[in-house]
Amino acid sequence: MSTARTAIFDRLRRVNALPLSAPEPDYPIWNNTDTDTMLARLTGLLEQNHAEVIRLPRSGLVSTLQDRLAQAGIKRVSTGTGGEFFDDIMQSLNDHVEQICFDRPLEEWKDELFNQVDAGITGCHGAIAATGSLVLWPGPEEPRTLSLVPPHHIAILKASTLHTNLPAMMASEGWNQGMPTNLLLVSGPSKTADIQQTLAYGAHGPSALTVLILEDA
Repeated sequence: MSTARTAIFDRLRRVNALPLSAPEPDYPIWNNTDTDTMLARLTGLLEQNHAEVIRLPRSGLVSTLQDRLAQAGIKRVSTGTGGEFFDDIMQSLNDHVEQICFDRPLEEWKDELFNQVDAGITGCHGAIAATGSLVLWPGPEEPRTLSLVPPHHIAILKASTLHTNLPAMMASEGWNQGMPTNLLLVSGPSKTADIQQTLAYGAHGPSALTVLILEDA
């Protein structure tokens, strides 16, 4: 039986909607498309926001993950159930690091995730050079909680998925034909400031962010 919700969506799908033209903004848009310049800007802005950025070849992902987990003293890692880098993540784990797979409803292991997991590892859908932001497109294989709850978030990014700015990314990927239902823009560890402007990290999410940029991917 059709519901009001499905009826509304059916009408929207039947409309051949085109993107609206946008007025020129009152502020300059950073739009440099040189790859090296974009990578340098992304790296610089992430590091300004207290993220750790490591640029490496694709072949070095497993060994770099192993080294970083050991250096950070990470003992329990939460992962998704799939994704582009799942096999590499699995290879990087050894007898000293316990994997906790996000393969069950959050309600069944919420206390464990919030209180016993040291880090969450995810891939990235892409990144935006203009704002120094990672773009995460969560789904069943990598739920958004992996990047929002554990105290250390390790994000893996292919340099080839870097875009100049968000409008350029939306146009390049044809988002007008299928918008994401959930999108995360990550520009550094979680931080907040009180009324006295004292900055604190990790109050509402990860206190540490490590970004592994695969430069030849």
